[in-house]
Amino acid sequence: MPIHLASRRRTVASLTAEFPGAQIIDATSKAMEPWVRLSPFYPHAGIPVPFCEGVTAQSVEGIWQALKVFEHADIDPAKLQVTTMRGLKRTVRRYGPVRGHRAGLDGARLLDYVTARRLIYLPSYQWVLDHRVTDLLERLRQLSDQAEVVLLDYTTNGDLTNVTKPLSHAALIHQYTEGSASGWRSECSKAS
Repeated sequence: MPIHLASRRRTVASLTAEFPGAQIIDATSKAMEPWVRLSPFYPHAGIPVPFCEGVTAQSVEGIWQALKVFEHADIDPAKLQVTTMRGLKRTVRRYGPVRGHRAGLDGARLLDYVTARRLIYLPSYQWVLDHRVTDLLERLRQLSDQAEVVLLDYTTNGDLTNVTKPLSHAALIHQYTEGSASGWRSECSKAS
């Protein structure tokens, strides 16, 4: 049976009306155990930081925020060690427009948004999928063999090149479990 994506902002009533009998799984940082471990905010620890030999982070979101460069602020390595799933976000309201993501803590090169998704976010999240949540992915596959599954995230954008909306990690989970992640998997192998 298929795995669907839906916004976490939808009501349970609208979800059950559209997907009767489906297993609804929240994959956000607001989820309950064990599914919260699918969130990029979850502090798995030991996640390799792209472009930084021997440096690891607690969470994927910590890596993404740490390497972000703003008009009025450079990288923030402290974000790599946040274990609370709170206080990770760095915003344009506070630091000005985003200039890019630095290719490593000491890197001189700034990556544009799509390139940063390919070379920073995807390899980091794929590492978590490969090394920290294999049990949950197998459980998702088993559940989807029995009934439809709906993964909830705040956005459902699975297109790396669509920068008008945040990238959905639930969409990445869906692609990964359905075997259609070969495109971004090859991008990840180029980055490593």
